[in-house]
Amino acid sequence: MAMQDASLNKAEHQPLARTKWSRFWQNDAPGYLFLLPWLIGFLGLTIGPMVTSAYLSLTDFDLLTAPNWVGADNYIRMFTHDAKFWTSMRVTMFFVVFSVPLKLCFALAVAMLLNRGIKGLPLYRALFYLPSLLGASVAIAILWRQIFAGDGLVNQVLAMVGIQGPSWISNPKTSLWTLIILSIWQFGSPMIIFLAGLRQIPTDMYEAASLDGASKWRQFVKITLPLLTPVVFFNAIIQTIEAFKSFTPAFIISGGTGNPINSTLFYTLYLYQEAFSFFRMGYASALAWVLLALVGVFTAFSFFTSKYWVHYDE
Repeated sequence: MAMQDASLNKAEHQPLARTKWSRFWQNDAPGYLFLLPWLIGFLGLTIGPMVTSAYLSLTDFDLLTAPNWVGADNYIRMFTHDAKFWTSMRVTMFFVVFSVPLKLCFALAVAMLLNRGIKGLPLYRALFYLPSLLGASVAIAILWRQIFAGDGLVNQVLAMVGIQGPSWISNPKTSLWTLIILSIWQFGSPMIIFLAGLRQIPTDMYEAASLDGASKWRQFVKITLPLLTPVVFFNAIIQTIEAFKSFTPAFIISGGTGNPINSTLFYTLYLYQEAFSFFRMGYASALAWVLLALVGVFTAFSFFTSKYWVHYDE
């Protein structure tokens, strides 16, 4: 009897197991199959390199010999004995502090002009967005270097009015500003997002404010900006992260050196030099993790302070 009961229970569970497997293959398996390329890429191209980089940051590795464990020596050297680290940090922070607010202000100004309902809006929107697609390319960086060279287009225009301009990219006082101007020129992406946010603001609010005698500036300060703060917050986060990661323009314009006098030595450019010019891959990995921590701290601080100035519907 016991053997018969066991066989009956086994027979009862087999159809149940087959039902679960059939449901899985019918309902869930197609989704996992579609996700499989992303999972392979995420594990192999994101998580795997991150874990490897974290390990290498604690070693002395030159790509030619086996990694030599040094513990926290790379980080100690970075903060105590590496003057170029602090120079690259200063240059990058200067770039972020000036390029991001100026880009956002310019993008918002253009978005407000386009929001007035001008003819051919899709064409203008596409034209203004184009620099965001091309701005980080090598070709645009080379063009920018030619425009701000000693005999470039800018100085040719200044010469027409009797002004002798300097070689903007060779002067340490102006070289970084040429990169900031290039960043501002790439205003298309935040402009599109600002324009979408402006379209969501009810027009009757402006009409009511006009009836109350509010000027255009007061309407902008009291209506537009408060209702647009979620969009401003989003653009500020995205553009700041992109500014921290900026690499190609500085590399092309300075020839990969960060000159003149390290005035364009972005953090990412210094990281590249350590990794692929001097083959100090372990130290470069440590630099990469410090950059990740810096971006993470900024993002966390931004989200913490957003409750004081970002206004949502509620």
